Parts: sequence; structure tokens; C-alpha cells
Amino acid sequence: MDALYFEDFTPGRRFKTRGMTLTEAQIMDFAWQWDPQPFHVDAEAAAASPFGGIIGSGFQTLLVAFRLWFQENIMNEASMGSPGLDEVRWLKPVRPGDTLHVEAEVMESRASDSKPDRGYSKIKYAVVNQQGETVMTFLANHIFARHPAGDDRRI
Repeated sequence: MDALYFEDFTPGRRFKTRGMTLTEAQIMDFAWQWDPQPFHVDAEAAAASPFGGIIGSGFQTLLVAFRLWFQENIMNEASMGSPGLDEVRWLKPVRPGDTLHVEAEVMESRASDSKPDRGYSKIKYAVVNQQGETVMTFLANHIFARHPAGDDRRI
């Protein structure tokens, strides 16, 4: 994909990433390091939990979504960071063997009033499994660089 800049993130524009399959080992390794709740790291405890087996950490799901998004080179050139996320929701458990992809839609964009080199975009993300079920949603507030001076796409 060609480098995208603020002007390319128009409301209504949609993106879809390739997928990534999570193994039980990846789920447990992440959980042992960062979210060692029993239903993430202990097969017996997970089987007895309301989930009925090992599930991935929601934080891992969020990071997988970011990796998938970044690997598509959608914002790599223009990203100037983010002031934060809103409305993070974990809707369904992620299980070993699930293949996740990201679907995203630009909800709003506005040029900065005080810094002409950038703009702000709000993007709604859905993390979707191989069965078409949305397992997670969140809104991200991005700061994107504007097209370089002299670029005919710059508004």
C-alpha cells in the first residue's frame, strides 16, 4: 500500500487486514508474562472456569490488532502517536487456534487548528475471528502527519 497521510483518512474509509492465528503456546506465554489469570495459563482452572478452556488475554488481542494494522503499512509513514483509546470492549473469548483479523473504519477526521503539519482521526476497530464473530472493538484517536509540502494530494 502507498504511504497514507492525514488527508487519506476520510470518514467512511474502511480497511481490512490479513489474519493471524494464535496458538495455545502464544496465549499462555503472553499471559504468564503480562496477565497470569488462571483461565489464561492453567488448563485445569480454565476448564473449570465460565470459559470452559484456555482463552487469550484481552490485552494480547489488542496488541495483535495493532500488529496486524501496522503490518499492513496503513499508517506507518504518517503516525505521530495517539492520545489514547476509547470504548475498549472484549466481546467474545479468543481461543487457541482462532485466526484474527482487523476491520477498521474512519469515523471522523479534522485538521489541527494550531499545528498545520498534522490532523486527528478517530478510527473504529473491530477484531474479528475466523467465524466472522467480532471478539473486540475499540476506538483509537490517531495523530497523522499531513502530506508533505508539494504533494498534490495535500489539501
